[in-house]
Order: sequence, then C-alpha cells, then structure tokens
Amino acid sequence: MRSEIRVATNQVPPLEGHNTVTGDRALVEAVTRYASGEVVDDLAPIGAEAGSAEAREHGLLANRHGPELVPVDRFGNRVDEVRFHPSYHWLMERAVGHGLAARPWEQQEAGSPYAHVRRAAGFMAWSHTEPGHGCPISMTYAAVPALRADEAIAKEWTPLLASTVYDPGVRLASTKRGALAGMGMTEKQGGSDVRLNVTQARPTSVDGEYTLHGHKWFTSAPMNDVFLVLAQADAGLTCFVVTRVLPDGSRNQLDVVRLKDKLGNRSNASSELEFDGTVAQRLGDEGRGVRTIIEMVAATRLDCVLGSTSLMRRALNEATWHAAHRSAFGSLLVDKPLMQNVLADLAVETEAATALAMRLATAVDAVDDPHEAALRRIALPLSKFWVCKRTPTVVAEALECLGGNGYVEDSGLPLLYREAPLNSVWEGSGNVNALDVLRALGREPEVLDAWITEVGRARGGDTRLDRAIEDTLALLGSLMGEPDRLEVSARRLAGRMAAVLQGSLLVRYAPPEVADLFCASRLGTSYDGTFGALEGGDLRAVVERATPVV
Repeated sequence: MRSEIRVATNQVPPLEGHNTVTGDRALVEAVTRYASGEVVDDLAPIGAEAGSAEAREHGLLANRHGPELVPVDRFGNRVDEVRFHPSYHWLMERAVGHGLAARPWEQQEAGSPYAHVRRAAGFMAWSHTEPGHGCPISMTYAAVPALRADEAIAKEWTPLLASTVYDPGVRLASTKRGALAGMGMTEKQGGSDVRLNVTQARPTSVDGEYTLHGHKWFTSAPMNDVFLVLAQADAGLTCFVVTRVLPDGSRNQLDVVRLKDKLGNRSNASSELEFDGTVAQRLGDEGRGVRTIIEMVAATRLDCVLGSTSLMRRALNEATWHAAHRSAFGSLLVDKPLMQNVLADLAVETEAATALAMRLATAVDAVDDPHEAALRRIALPLSKFWVCKRTPTVVAEALECLGGNGYVEDSGLPLLYREAPLNSVWEGSGNVNALDVLRALGREPEVLDAWITEVGRARGGDTRLDRAIEDTLALLGSLMGEPDRLEVSARRLAGRMAAVLQGSLLVRYAPPEVADLFCASRLGTSYDGTFGALEGGDLRAVVERATPVV
C-alpha cells in the first residue's frame, strides 16, 4: 500500500524572482545619490537576472562542479588547460556582457561621469549569484590602470579587456572578441612580502622582452589571456606582461602545476604556475614593479570591499526572507522581538558597508579631484580591513537565523560561509591593510586631512558621531611618535577610522532609524561586535527596509 503523500508545511519558499538592484533600497539610494535614477534603471536588468531561479541554480552548480586541470592532451602534448562546468561559463558570459569587467575605463575616457559607480553597484548586485567567478572579472577590471604604464601595451589590450563579449579559449588575442586578465605576485617564500620574490627576469635581444624563470604560488584564473607578473630584473622587482599565446600563435611556456584545493571560492581555479623561459614584456621601468602594479592592487581591493558587501547583503536577504515566512512558537519569526534585534543589527551592518563601498566608487570616478584621490588612498585600506573582517561574522549570524536549514547546502548559506573569509585574505591580509593605513598616515599628510574633511561633513548630525571623531583623532595623536605602540594598535585604529567614516555617511544619507542604531552601537566604547544586542530604535522599520520583495 502506497504511503500517503504529505504536503510540507511551514517551509519557506525559495528566494527567487527578486531584483538584487531595485530590491536593495540602500543600494538604490546610493546610486541615485552619486549618479542618477537613470543609472538605477540601467542596472535593473542585472538585478533581475541575478535574482532569478536560473542564476541561483547556475551558482550552486558552478561551485558543486569545480574546475579541472588538464595538463596534457590525449597525444601527450602539454596544454595546461583548465576546464569549467557550463554553469561557470554561463555566469562569466553574463558578468562580462553586463559590463562588469574593464568597460568602465573606456566609458570614463569617453566622458561618462558615473562609469565606476555603475560598475560597482552592478558588481555587488551580480555577485549575489556566485562570488567565485568574480575573481577573473575583478582582475580584468583592475588590470587597465596598471597597463597604462606603457601606452602601447594599454592601447593593445584595453579594448579587448573592456569588451562585453566573453570569448574563452587559448587563442591569439588578435583573433578574439574579448579577453580576460590576471595577476601573478605571490611566491612560496614571500606571501604578501613581494620583495622576497625570486622569480628571475632575463632580458632577450629584443627591446623590452624578457624570459621568466621561477614560480608563482597563487595565480587565479590561469586560463585568462594576459597576466601582470612581478619578477626580479637586474634593477630589482619589475612588472611584466605575460600572454598565454605568443604573437606567432604558439603557446607561451606557462605550466600549471596544480589547482589549489581551497576552503571556498570553488568555482574559481587558483593555481601554482611554473615559468621556465616564459616570454614576458616589461611594463614600466625596471625596479619599479610595485609602483607599476599598485593601481591594479588598489582596484582589486575595491572589489574586495564590493564583494564582501555583496556577501553580507545576500546573507541578509536569506535571513530576512526566512524570518518573514517561517513560524515558530505561535507567530512568524520576524515578529519575535529578539529575532528583530538580530536582523536589524545585520541590516545596519550591511547598509553601513554599502554606503562605504559606493562612496569609494565615486572616488574612482572623480579622477581629477585631489580630495577624492587622498580619500581613496586612506579609505581603501581602511574599508578593505574593516568590511572584509566583518563579513564572516555577518554571514555566520545570518546562517544561524535559518537554524539547521541554513547549514544545508541547498540553502546557499554554506557557500557564502566558506567564501566569507576570502576577501580579508586576498590583496593583503588584515594586518597588511592596517599597516598600509599607518604607512599612508605617516607619508602622505593629505590623507588624514581628507578623512577629517569627509567625516566632518556630518558634524553636528549626531553627538555620538562627533564624540567618536574626537576620540579617534585623540587616539591617533597619542600613538604618533611611538612606532611600537602605533603598530600594535594598527587594527584598533583602522577599525575606528572605518566605523567613523561609515557613521558619517549614514548620518548624512541613511534613514534616521538606521543612522541612530549604528551610532548607538558601533561608535560607543563598549561595543563588542555581538549581533542582536541593540538597545531601543525602530527595529521593525529597519528589518522591513532590508527584506526582499518578490
């Protein structure tokens, strides 16, 4: 006798069919503030596709079926290729097609005042689908400002990197409709200290051409078309352009030793590379490699902030959606006061990250403004340190809001949880970025002036913010002149400066209930980072603002 078919009750419907742009009120307000409503309308198709059931399925599949290294073909010829699941290509095709790679640089040169704001919002919205494929997108975006160190090289590669056509495969660049870029900096013995790099660059008889000999410990997306690589030349650490295919159509000597078996970021192929006579073109002057590639690092750091903010927002969406549809102990979870406290706290954290991320993007658009340049210099490492550090805690708390359901792969939360620590590691760990803040403060006095000017624009809007500004400046003043104390306190200082900057943006632009909760919790001296410990405030309004609408 067949058992009776039971209909599941009190199960939350999947979060599908929402728009990750227009459904994110904090993002819409930021784009409207820094660009226009027309830009929001332009981004709406990205948000609609990112929030679709199809995109969600492709994201899960791209992670479940990771890349596969094929070192040789069936005849034994060395090919060093990486094969990806069709869902990875689906995601890449749309990310490139939506203009999230290097397109903003050409738009900016053509006179668009909002190219990077548009791209930043689109990158955050699209990253809801699956964060791993964002790595090659981010590196392609970031490569252009570094390539500008050589006008001829930039002219050759920028149109391909800025293309909205995804054209994978190992072929001569001149035969492709679009290209992707990567970078190779890290080596076994050095990690973030690239001064310890030992890969050698030997000049050939051709002007500007070298051969590389050595290894790279982490090089993501090894199937990309062109890479920016650091190696030691006679005059010191130098930046080079390495192409997958040489001008005569033959493959460059670039051996993929293995793919890394990583905690998360499963859809993205991170590899170890060996160079043995690999042909490279010098980019910039010998011995100036870090200075040449630093603009690429700055742009990828921005994407770390954008990507982490997106992870927060996706996790928050899942938590608020679940609470709005799941009943427990006689009523919906979202109506429970303590759950409201947790969700509101997550929403405040996410909105603060969104406000800061979009403010950074405007600084990239304002290319000729000295204040924006100085603010970008200090705010990037501040934001990279703080937002990326906050993300794992946010995602873990959001996962807990779903209970056991959040610990199951189909919910999508485990994927986010494994991904959450990555951006804090990539492009310099927390310590590296906190120390970079000290470096900027010590060598470039204009950056502190820019921070003071920016946070000062909110003075008088909230007494707790005013006090936090003064306390932060007093902390900095007490540490200056004492190098050991200053370094020991680098994280504390970076976190305070970042939180104050977030608070100033929320006081100026966010709804009063959001700004009030942020200033009351984050800017007090007793804040311990525990979510769900807010006191007072309109919690329900904050949660409703953050809950997706389908």
